[in-house]
Amino acid sequence: MMPLAGVDPLAGAGSLGIPSLYWERPVAREAAAGWGEAGVREAQVAAELPSVLGALGHESVRWLGPVPTRMPGPWFGGMRFSPTGQVDGAWRSHGLARWTLPEVLVWREDNALYVAAFASEAQGGADAVRSRLARVRASFPEVYRHAAGAPVALRMSSSRRDFEALVDRAVEAIRTGQLHKVVLARAMDAEGPEPFDVVDVLARLREQNPRCATFLFRAPDGTGFLGATPETLCRVDGRVLETEALAGSAAPGGEAVLDASDKDRREHEAVVCYILQALEPVAASVSADAQPSVLALKNVMHLRTGIRARLGEGVDTAQVVTALHPTPAVGGTPRELALSFLVEHEALDRGWYAGPVGWVGPGRAHLVVALRSALVRGAHARLFVGAGIVAGSSAESEWRETEMKSLAMLRALGGGDVVGR
Repeated sequence: MMPLAGVDPLAGAGSLGIPSLYWERPVAREAAAGWGEAGVREAQVAAELPSVLGALGHESVRWLGPVPTRMPGPWFGGMRFSPTGQVDGAWRSHGLARWTLPEVLVWREDNALYVAAFASEAQGGADAVRSRLARVRASFPEVYRHAAGAPVALRMSSSRRDFEALVDRAVEAIRTGQLHKVVLARAMDAEGPEPFDVVDVLARLREQNPRCATFLFRAPDGTGFLGATPETLCRVDGRVLETEALAGSAAPGGEAVLDASDKDRREHEAVVCYILQALEPVAASVSADAQPSVLALKNVMHLRTGIRARLGEGVDTAQVVTALHPTPAVGGTPRELALSFLVEHEALDRGWYAGPVGWVGPGRAHLVVALRSALVRGAHARLFVGAGIVAGSSAESEWRETEMKSLAMLRALGGGDVVGR
């Protein structure tokens, strides 16, 4: 590990190339970028998910210098929303779950940058680490400036009529008592006049969404999954767990409407109750905010309740994720019935959309719910957005909500200019 000049982990993108991973929470001044893959851990079937995720929290690294205490990771990645069902060809490179240890990781602490290099414990591993550190040192402190995006053409993967019919079907299932809530997603396909510059898209995402976690996970074939999500699934530090309920939405400036909305309050309360119950088997104690607050983002507002817990002895990140994911904020309630409804009616491979993504290390982890996101390859991007359906939902308003939520990614892809809507 060594310090670098500057405060922007993307500053070396010009010399090092497109990062294979990126993670940033601007409000917390936490940012990291990684290049290459020194190690990969993948799950091929659903039964392997807990063991793969659990192992990441115990993987040992032999350090040649001081051990960093505030470094994110060092494992970064994520997993599919659902471990079952047919994998769409576009998602094949990301698979069921994929976690990588980068060859080079640059991260920010306060007003300084640090870099660590990783290599396998084979002959010459120490020399490889030193060589990579020297290469990174030569790549900084150039300052990265992103360019304005070109307009993108947009086409819907599903029509408005189809989506609104799906909403009506969900409302009917709720009316007849089959469900309490279900979250429906839809996709949009965007085409740029030339391949999207992922680094530029990341820069716009983080600048336009300072209260979100910005992420990128790029597979070896160049396919990148990126986005800016407001929702944390779990933040683990030893036995301390932080999570949140984020549900109920309104247009910017609609704080009073959101606070007074019975529909949104019920939707939010369902998520709070679920999380509190889900944590009981893994937590020694749990507490939550007495009342939800309003989280104001650039394109949308949400009701938010912070939840904290002290985990039971020996409980790891894998057990927390198994308990929480998917929350009613992205799946529905009752959970199994809502997921069955999605399999039968949604007709969409969500891939990693709405799944857990982030970083994991020994005794620490931060995983977010991959919302406001897109799968990008070359000049093509597939965007994903969703809306929670409860009693009282209307098809027209839910369509408008997904349109509103799509703006964050559309503006990042096209610099604010979108044609063909």
